[in-house]
Amino acid sequence: MFEKFTEKAINVVSASQRLAQAAGISKVTPEDLLLALFDEAKGISLKIFKSYGITHENLLDEINKYRKDKHIDSIKVLPLPFDEEYKEILKRTLDLANKSGNQTVLYEHLFLAVISNKNSVDTRILEDLGFDIYKSKSLLEKLVQKKIKKIYHPEETERRTIVDDKAKQTDDIFDNEAASNVFERAAAKLSTSNYEIMGTEQILSSILEDKESELSKIFAQYGITSEKFEDKLANVQSRQSEYEGRQIIFTPNAFKAMNMAAETARELGSSVVLPEHIVLGMLKTKHGIAYDILKEFNISADDLAHSIIKPIEKQMPETLTILRLAKEEARRLGRNIVGTEMFLLGIIGEGTGIGGQVLAELEITMRDARAVVEGLIGFGNEYYDREIVFTERAKRVLEKAWELAKKDHKEKIESAHMLLALTTEPTSLAMKALEQLGVDAVEIKEGVKKFQGA
Repeated sequence: MFEKFTEKAINVVSASQRLAQAAGISKVTPEDLLLALFDEAKGISLKIFKSYGITHENLLDEINKYRKDKHIDSIKVLPLPFDEEYKEILKRTLDLANKSGNQTVLYEHLFLAVISNKNSVDTRILEDLGFDIYKSKSLLEKLVQKKIKKIYHPEETERRTIVDDKAKQTDDIFDNEAASNVFERAAAKLSTSNYEIMGTEQILSSILEDKESELSKIFAQYGITSEKFEDKLANVQSRQSEYEGRQIIFTPNAFKAMNMAAETARELGSSVVLPEHIVLGMLKTKHGIAYDILKEFNISADDLAHSIIKPIEKQMPETLTILRLAKEEARRLGRNIVGTEMFLLGIIGEGTGIGGQVLAELEITMRDARAVVEGLIGFGNEYYDREIVFTERAKRVLEKAWELAKKDHKEKIESAHMLLALTTEPTSLAMKALEQLGVDAVEIKEGVKKFQGA
C-alpha cells in the first residue's frame, strides 16, 4: 500500500506510530494520525491549523479527552498495528489520490481523508477547537488539484480517427480455418432463424458447439455448455437492441467484438484470429446478447478471460512476456499508455529471444535503456488502475510484427519480429532511444539476420 505514498506522507504515518507508542496504547488510532498531521504540517497546511489557533498542546489535550477509555497496553510490540478506523482512512486516502488524478499519495490526501468523515472522532476534536471542516476541505482539494499536471505521451498525439473501412483492415487476420469454421456454423444457425444478420449470440453459440475444443472445455469449467447457452438464448425475444437497421453482415455489437478480437489477437502475438480471441473480444466489448447471457451464469468475466489466455500464454510465452513487461514499464513510469519505447524495454527485459540477444550483443542494458526512455518521456501521473492502451504507432508496430511473422511462416510473433518492426518506424521513441544508445536500424537488421542464420 505505502509504495504509492510520498516521503512526506510516509513520515506522517510513521509519526503517528511513534505517537501511539508514546501514549502507551496497543494500536495506532486516527487521533494519532491527526496529531501527526499537525506535527508534520508545513506551508499552507500549517497555516490552516494555525488560523484556528491550534497548537500541539491543545490538540493533544482534546485527543486525551477521547482517549481516557482506551485500553493501555504495557507490551510494546513494534511497529504498532493500525486499528480498523485507521485502516479505513488509509483506504480512503488511496481513493482520494486516485480520484484527484495523482499517481502518488500526498500529505494533503491524508489530511482530506481524516476530515472527510463528518462523524469521526477526529472531526469532532477539530470542531471542538473551532476548526472549519468545510472551508479547510475545499482549500485542500484545490491544493491537490493544483499539483496535478497532465503529462501526455509523445506518441499519443498520433492517435487517428477510426476510418469507415476498418473491417477491410482486419479481413486477412480472420482468414484461417478455425475462425472460418466458427462463422460457417454461425451462418448455418442464421439460416434456421428469422434473422438476416449475424450477432454475438450466433458466434458464441457456434464456438460452444465444438464441444471437443479446448475453449469449450474452459467454458464447461464455468458451468457453461452449448445446451445451457441455447436454453438462455431461447428466452431472448428480440435482437432489436443490437440491430439498428443498418445493412451490415454483423450487428453493431458483433462488429465491435470482431474488431476487438483482431486487436486482441495482435496484442497476444498471433498473426490470425482464433475462437479464443473472438471470445476475448466479446468480453472486452462488454455488449451484445452473448455477453448478456454469459452474465446470467454469474461468472467473473475477468476470471474467464484469464482462463482463456492462460493456455495461449503457454504457446506464445515470448511475445506475451514482452507485452506484459512493456505494460509494467509503463506503470513504473506512471503511464496508462504503451508506446514503442516500452516495447523496446519489454524486448530487453524478456532477454531470451533473438530480439533480446541482438540488443545484448549490441551492449544495450536495461539500466541504460530505462535512463534514456525516462529522459525522453519523463514520469507521468495517470491513474494507476486504469486500463493500459497502446499508441497508434505501437499498434502499427504490432501489425508490422505479425506481417513479418507470416512472411516467416510463423504462427506467432517472436521478439525478432518485434525488434525488426520497430525499425519500420524511424521517428518513433524506440528508435530515438536506440539512437541515443549508439545503435541504428542497420545494426539491428544485421544482428537479427546473424542470429536467425545461426
